[in-house]
Amino acid sequence: MHTSDRIERKILLKAPRSTVWRVVANAEAFGQWFGVALEGKRFVAGARTQGQITYPGYEHMVWDVEVMRVEPERVFAFRWHPYAVDPGVDYSGEPTTLVQFELEDMDGGTLLHVVESGFDRIPAERRLKAFRMNSRGWDEQMNNIETYLAIP
Repeated sequence: MHTSDRIERKILLKAPRSTVWRVVANAEAFGQWFGVALEGKRFVAGARTQGQITYPGYEHMVWDVEVMRVEPERVFAFRWHPYAVDPGVDYSGEPTTLVQFELEDMDGGTLLHVVESGFDRIPAERRLKAFRMNSRGWDEQMNNIETYLAIP
């Protein structure tokens, strides 16, 4: 079913759940594969986490999320402003989307299920572009985490 409100991705990672959890919920490890400088940072439910984006072309931007849930080895979730890339725009008054990572044991590894929802509340003039760009971004991030976990 196609919906414009949510992006969903699933990937079977060839690693135990504890390892996948560490690279998803440990801020420093997350930043390494996601492309954000998060050295010395932690993900704590109810707190904001910020870091300089290291992804080429976006280094002028700060990654800024509000951590919503940290349920060890099960769920990690945060809220952010999707595709908030124009330095001349203040996105703080806009609604955020919810990004949720869920982990599940599977034969051969851990199933990582990522859902970003809430696009229907994003201002109409930005909604489609934000959805498309984040959809593409999640494809890339699934490759990034798989590659990161494959490095010995």
